[in-house]
Order: sequence, then structure tokens, then C-alpha cells
Amino acid sequence: MTLEAAAANANYGTTASGSSFYAAMRILPREQREAMFQIYSFCRQVDDIADSEGPRPERLAAIQQWRDDIDALYQGRPPARLWDYVASVRRFDLKREDFLAIIDGMEMDIPQDIRAPDLATLDLYCDRVASAVGRLSVRVFGLAENDGILLAHHLGRALQLTNILRDIDEDAAIGRLYLPRETLLHVGITGDDPLKVAADRALPKVCASLVERARGHFEKADEIMSRNPRRVVRAPRIMSKYYRAILERLVARGFALPRPAVRLNKLAKLAIVFRYAFI
Repeated sequence: MTLEAAAANANYGTTASGSSFYAAMRILPREQREAMFQIYSFCRQVDDIADSEGPRPERLAAIQQWRDDIDALYQGRPPARLWDYVASVRRFDLKREDFLAIIDGMEMDIPQDIRAPDLATLDLYCDRVASAVGRLSVRVFGLAENDGILLAHHLGRALQLTNILRDIDEDAAIGRLYLPRETLLHVGITGDDPLKVAADRALPKVCASLVERARGHFEKADEIMSRNPRRVVRAPRIMSKYYRAILERLVARGFALPRPAVRLNKLAKLAIVFRYAFI
């Protein structure tokens, strides 16, 4: 490993330390932990391109470079920023198509800001930016193939829908609206201007529909985790409990204006870790 690659590897934990997943990743054995930090770092870097304020053509070019780099990794000639991924890809049989799906998902925000996608497009977005991450992660955790894919499907969507509900105002401020078009129309919201939709009095009805959808995915994920060895599902269970707690706090706060930010404090996170990390 070169000094450049070694430095990058040393920074993975630092990059992830502010995330909701950090504690869940920290409890893993070393090889699993390193692989998860690499996956997180990859997602963070690609997401940063999608969320940057640079010209769209430049962001599309940067996203394409990541796509080319992943292809090179799987062709046996990894670029410097992916040299230390080789061992994890081999050890955990991480799939090229899942890395590429994540890139495709992040790219959906670049040509134009997403605004009121139809349900099929929203589900595709959730699959790419969240469930594909889950498909990589469950291989690291060691879940059996079928249950691993199912868990990635349901938990990924649960987490992403919770993110969407949590970040309505933050997304609206940058011109994005992830709430589904069909649900907006059902409650009489016909426009797709993010700031106007975020201020609409009917918005809580839209959010209630997404809350139920997210809860359904959380329940399916819990069913899958309950039939697998506890040591294998400790990390995803912690992730699930974090985000389920956020979802329920959002419901308790409500979705009408004003909407103060909802976050889990360190004490709440530690309580979840201590309850589920050592069982």
C-alpha cells in the first residue's frame, strides 16, 4: 500500500465519525469494520459530488470518473483511491453492480434537482442510494444471501424514507423535493416547487403516508433480523433502532410548520448501542 492509500485508509474512521452509523460500525471486528468504513467513505465522496454547488457538467464528469474507477477496480487495475478496497472486495465478495447502483442513484440528483418523483422513481432512488449500500453491507456482516438481500431491500428503504421525512426543509432549501407525486396529488398539492410544498397545510397528510410506508419496511427488516444470529445482525439492528427512533420523534413533533430539527443526541445513541451491541 502506498503512503497515499495508507493515509486514505487511516481517514475512513474519521470520515464516518460524525455519521449515524459510526457506533454501529465501530463494534464490528477489524476486517469488517475496515470494509464498512470503506463503503461509507465511497458513498460520502460520491454523495458530496451530487450535493456540491459546482456546474452540473463538472459534477457529471466527476461521477463518471467514479464509475470508471469502480470498473478499473474490478478489472484488476484499481486507481490509487481504491487500492485498499481490493482486499475487502475479495474477502466479502462485494459486487460491482452495487457500487455502480450507488453511483447511478447519486447521479439522479445532478442533471436536474429531483422534484416530486413518481412512486416508481422514488423507489428506484431509494434502492440505489440506500438498499444498494445495504447489499454491500450485509455481505460484510455475513448474512445469508437471500435474507441479506431482503434485509437490504427493507432496511435501506426504511432508512431513506426516514431521511426524506427528516430533511424536507433542508432539501427544499436547495431546490429538491423527494415526496412522491401521486401522494401530493392525492391531498390536493398540484405544484412541485419545494418551498411551496414544504409550506403547504396539507403536507402532514403526505408525510403520514410515507411514515406508514417506512414503518412497514422497518417491521419487515425486524422480522428478517429476528431469524438470524444476533452477532450477525448487531450492526444493522443498531442502525435500524437509530432511525426508527428518529422516525418516531418526527411523528411526535408533527409535520406542520414550524418544524424544529430532529436528531438523536449522544446519550440516546449510546443507550441504543449498549442495549443492542452486546446481546
